[in-house]
Amino acid sequence: MRILVYGYGNPGRQDDGLAAALVENLEAWAAEQGLTGIAFESNYQLNVEDAETISHQDLVIFADASQEDIEDFCLTRVEGEGELSFTTHAASPDYVFKLCQDLFDRHPTVLLLHIKGYTWDFREGLSDRALENLQRAVTFMKSLLQEPQTAIEAKELKPC
Repeated sequence: MRILVYGYGNPGRQDDGLAAALVENLEAWAAEQGLTGIAFESNYQLNVEDAETISHQDLVIFADASQEDIEDFCLTRVEGEGELSFTTHAASPDYVFKLCQDLFDRHPTVLLLHIKGYTWDFREGLSDRALENLQRAVTFMKSLLQEPQTAIEAKELKPC
């Protein structure tokens, strides 16, 4: 199984760097465990070119810092439904997945990990509360990556 964990956000905006920190933690863990078939990537934002990147995967887990009213983190399915529109300089996971389906006729399982953040100032470093949420998300993701088929088959993962 080909898996991609793709975090996006700006580490120079405090908790917006949660996804990059998640990727860094998981990549080091996967290397220590000798896990293969898992790729890791992070960027400031998603781009239309990422549709081609995810087209080569069986499971894609996007991760992003969230301002949503959630406890610590949640994991939802990305459906790739709706109309294609690109009105800003950044693309959403739904948009990237829809492009992947339409341009490459590929349909990987795509999930979005939302990690609760609190501060968004222009400086590096995560807030203490965000660090706690990150650790919970990392622990959850380690289990998921060891049994990825469970994530593909599950109707409900960790709802928001």
